[in-house]
Amino acid sequence: MRRKVLAELIGTMLLLAVVIGSGIMGERLAGGNVAIALLANTLATVGGLYVLIEVFGPLSGAHFNPAVSAAMVLRGELPASELLPYIVAQLIGALLGAWLAHAMFDVPILQFSTRIRAGTGQWIAEAVATAGLLLVILRAPAGRASVLVASYIGAAYWFTASTSFANPAAAFGRMFTNSFAGISPASAPGFVLAELAGAAIGLGLNRAFERPQLRLRHPNMIESSGEREEAR
Repeated sequence: MRRKVLAELIGTMLLLAVVIGSGIMGERLAGGNVAIALLANTLATVGGLYVLIEVFGPLSGAHFNPAVSAAMVLRGELPASELLPYIVAQLIGALLGAWLAHAMFDVPILQFSTRIRAGTGQWIAEAVATAGLLLVILRAPAGRASVLVASYIGAAYWFTASTSFANPAAAFGRMFTNSFAGISPASAPGFVLAELAGAAIGLGLNRAFERPQLRLRHPNMIESSGEREEAR
């Protein structure tokens, strides 16, 4: 299990470094044009997420996301005893990813976001983003999850009001950066609750699509230890 937990920690760290680092770079180069900064942030996240899923999928399932890990436990595809180690690794990795991005861009390592992200629209957007993510993960054809998950997140950056965190670990890590990708600590709990609600909706929708009395497994990641696990 140690190898799987380490993969989740490193994978989540690199994902947050991609998200936060590309936000810093995009904001610096965009000359005040927020759309260009968001586009740069989106493209980097899509590419980084695809690569990370491909690399870490065979090791841990490449969840990088407590909501995904919890969903896999409920589906019997991740042992319940591994859920807490996965979540702890994801949260620590998210924090280290923020610090790594700051170190690379020579900004203060320790900081907190002041960017307020709140309101009914933002919470609905996070629920939609996370429900869609779970549905994509669970319904993706074998071997296609990395492409589909990365593509969905890239699209959701633009069609959701929240720019699609869709990940409690990401919300946690992004509290610790006062940059383009940040979220204030006061706003994070609302995002996390919306993400968990969205994950439950995604699971429910997937169950509605499954055949009665026959639970089809549509794993989204590459096989790990003889079982297909899933990703983000």
